[in-house]
Amino acid sequence: MNIRDIEAQVLEIPFRLQFKHHSADRSRTQTILVRTRTLNGHTGFGEGCPREYVTNETLSGCTAFVQDHAHDLCSNIHSTEDLRSWMDQHQHHIDTNPAAWCAIELSLLDAMSKDLGYSIEETLGTPPLSGAFQYTAVLGDNSRAAFTELVKRYVALGFKDFKVKITGETNNDNDKLSLVLNAAPEARIRLDANNIWETAGEVLAYLSELSSTPFALEEPLQPRTFNELNGLLGKTPVPIILDESFLNKGHFDHIDISNDNVLVNVRVSKMGGLIRSRAVARLLADAHVPIIVGAQVGETSLLTRAALCLANEFKDSVIAQEGAFGTLLLETDITHESLMFGSKGRLVYPGAAIDIAAHGFEIRYKSDLFSTNV
Repeated sequence: MNIRDIEAQVLEIPFRLQFKHHSADRSRTQTILVRTRTLNGHTGFGEGCPREYVTNETLSGCTAFVQDHAHDLCSNIHSTEDLRSWMDQHQHHIDTNPAAWCAIELSLLDAMSKDLGYSIEETLGTPPLSGAFQYTAVLGDNSRAAFTELVKRYVALGFKDFKVKITGETNNDNDKLSLVLNAAPEARIRLDANNIWETAGEVLAYLSELSSTPFALEEPLQPRTFNELNGLLGKTPVPIILDESFLNKGHFDHIDISNDNVLVNVRVSKMGGLIRSRAVARLLADAHVPIIVGAQVGETSLLTRAALCLANEFKDSVIAQEGAFGTLLLETDITHESLMFGSKGRLVYPGAAIDIAAHGFEIRYKSDLFSTNV
């Protein structure tokens, strides 16, 4: 592959409804979109979702990162081997700019695959995409009326797996648990705290006051406070899901993953793209640590498609998958047909939104994608 140019723009798409949790309240996407064009006339796109409370990234910082490295990448990236070599040489920069790099890497892989006439799976040497992918219903910190309405919609669709954003106020959160369980008695529920508490003792006290025991609790402590986290893992009555506290391979050195109470949320954007996500997922799978293939709120069909590659390869280790909301959440998508879950929260491949003749990520982008905000 020979690259003509690499460019970035901010993508702002309104949500159909506001989404709120402990760390953020948003009503539109916070996304950087990167376009790579090759001299063969192919175009690849990549998406990253910077979050200050996750990776300390901003949209302006991501745009600057792309501009700083575009010329070097155009000159030196011609193959997946070149891509991996560049990543090895710039590991520190990627560690501090994972969402920005994710957008670049996905655009390079998309363009490269189109030049080769391959799917993403063929380019990366991963198993062909196949089967059904089961998604989780995600409930934000909405008003009681809005929360109840969303629960009804999810149950009507046939969801049985739920992720509930909590406030840390026991009465409020017990009410949420009751609303879900009354509507879906067999529901598997995990709670997401988004870093509410400071100490393990506070977390344990909260769990003792819940009216029902959740399947797991995600990110209860401040991000990457590893001593406190390891102390909690030795005492908690429910598994702890790591998200903001697990961003790259270096965090294996700080966490006792041999503990049966550990699960890890692997989100392609926060990990810094597919190649790095696959490397982390492989280490987790080899250590028999359950994986959740996560998603940032507001992802388009592009990151949904990238995550399918990961979920497909590690399906034996994946216990839950998030995202694929498409135009159920977004006012519009960057693709002609949105890639999203359907009945019972499942996305089945092959499906109409993925065109196996398209190569790359096999999704059809809108033709004016880079001149408008969709």
